[in-house]
Amino acid sequence: MAEESRCFFEKNMQALSARDPALCAALRAARTEAAAQKAAGKGSPEYRFLRAATGEAVPALPGPGGAARPLHSLANPKREAERLAAAEAGGGAHGGAHSGARGAGFFAFLGLGAGFAPMAALALPGAGGALAIEYGMAGAAELLSALDYSALFGDPRFSLLVDPPPALVESAVLGLYLPALCGGIKALPLRARVERDREKFAAAGEAARRAIARVSADYSVQAHFGERWLANIARNVAAYESLRLGKRAPEAPDAAVCAAGPSLDAQIPILLERRKKGGGPFVISADTALPALAAQGLRPDAVVSIDCQRISLLHFAGMDCRAIPLFLDIASPPELAALSDRVFFFAGAHPLARHLCAKWAPLPALDASGGSVAHACLSLAESLGAKRIAVCGADFSYPGGRIYARGSYVFPFFERRQSRLATLEAQASAFLFRAPFLPPEPGAPPSPPGAGRRYETATLRAYRHSFERKMSEMEAEAAAMPGLGMPLAAAKSPSRAQGGPPPRFAPARPFAAGPAFLEGYRRGVEALPPMPKGGAGAYMPGLPAEARQAFATLLPLMAALRRRSPELAPPDLLEAAKRRCSAEIGKALKAGAR
Repeated sequence: MAEESRCFFEKNMQALSARDPALCAALRAARTEAAAQKAAGKGSPEYRFLRAATGEAVPALPGPGGAARPLHSLANPKREAERLAAAEAGGGAHGGAHSGARGAGFFAFLGLGAGFAPMAALALPGAGGALAIEYGMAGAAELLSALDYSALFGDPRFSLLVDPPPALVESAVLGLYLPALCGGIKALPLRARVERDREKFAAAGEAARRAIARVSADYSVQAHFGERWLANIARNVAAYESLRLGKRAPEAPDAAVCAAGPSLDAQIPILLERRKKGGGPFVISADTALPALAAQGLRPDAVVSIDCQRISLLHFAGMDCRAIPLFLDIASPPELAALSDRVFFFAGAHPLARHLCAKWAPLPALDASGGSVAHACLSLAESLGAKRIAVCGADFSYPGGRIYARGSYVFPFFERRQSRLATLEAQASAFLFRAPFLPPEPGAPPSPPGAGRRYETATLRAYRHSFERKMSEMEAEAAAMPGLGMPLAAAKSPSRAQGGPPPRFAPARPFAAGPAFLEGYRRGVEALPPMPKGGAGAYMPGLPAEARQAFATLLPLMAALRRRSPELAPPDLLEAAKRRCSAEIGKALKAGAR
């Protein structure tokens, strides 16, 4: 029996070691410790192993009075697992980002057991992948000593986490689950196992749900903007050498970040008064706030834009921005870069932006992870060395039912579209009520006198939480200026005061000309091998490193193409994305050559 145990364990370690040597080392250490405890007459086994009617060994948890609770059916555990996996695959996504992709989906298992359920899930046509989460390193080592998991561990679509903190569970789901290719995601608890460590598995399940929510939100954005991102990035790279790029951005120890919330109306006069008294803060404007500032005679010192949509051009309509530094996401509309003599591109979170930073030009990074341009403005203030930041117009709500500061683009936009059946007021009202309002958060401060009700949506609340989290993490004193909007939690970190020069924000020197990079990138995309008809789960892990990077850059584009053509199987979706990417780069190169 001891020899069989050693044989199983080494076979499992060999299958697991190539992908997770750290976990193998922890399992070996746990097995050695358990053996030492047994030799000393201490400790007791985590599991008993029963024999099913069909002959399989089934792990069971010892209970009171010598009873044991099996983790699987003792009649036919494999058939039980196959029925469960098939039922879940047929039931669509459980909180997933997308269920339209053909295939069984992605599975997250709470509890490893004998591995019957992951094996059954991965055997389904088009299975995207499986993640198993287990707690107790000694118990996991015991399972791997008694049962053969080598086929499961050898499948590149399978991943195992043992004793993961919630943050690791969240990052694993974010990294493994590709909704455009996998379809929906299903979380399946091994109930007998989960009940033994209820709190740990509950935390893991909550972390997985957070990750799924993030993936869903990201996927929705990718599905809407994946094509536009690619087109804009390609055109900006192709034209990079011909643009009027700024030199090093100035230092700004005292900054004011301006968003376009209604409270900005009352805060602009305060900023103007500070400027009259001498100096004043370095004003960083969100593109949405630019026309509101200009309407009251306040010229910002920098403008930030992160939106890839052409509607963002409306913020700059009629503005002379030639002398104003523009900080643009590399995925911004190319027309914006022509508006200023001092353009600074930065890299957002798009995988193509990260790829070109490594292969073409090390663009500066700004944190736009909060989703709002105000978040990116805050990151720019930090990059320019700000030690004090006044936050203006960041209401993240509709105070008193007002939607934007006066002068913002929406009002002339509504005016141009108004008719007897769609007045300006009706359009503003439709804008206000386009999403459900949330009740106030517990403990939220009351509205200031005269402010009226603050109307807050789920999106705006998420923006505010991200913005406040960013404020709390910075090495600067940041606080909202007085106003009638949503109060923000002030952030003050005197113990982490900055030392030395501020971070550098300057245009990157390309490693190669933009057109040459795009040609090489297009060749890399076109050279990606076809995806097997069986599914997408093993495709990306099996690619060489360079090809894997090229494939990752196509994921937002595939999300957009999936939205338009949900009937495409993953292999056909990849080929469509390759063709579209090649065509967009061809257009960018042709436009740049003019």
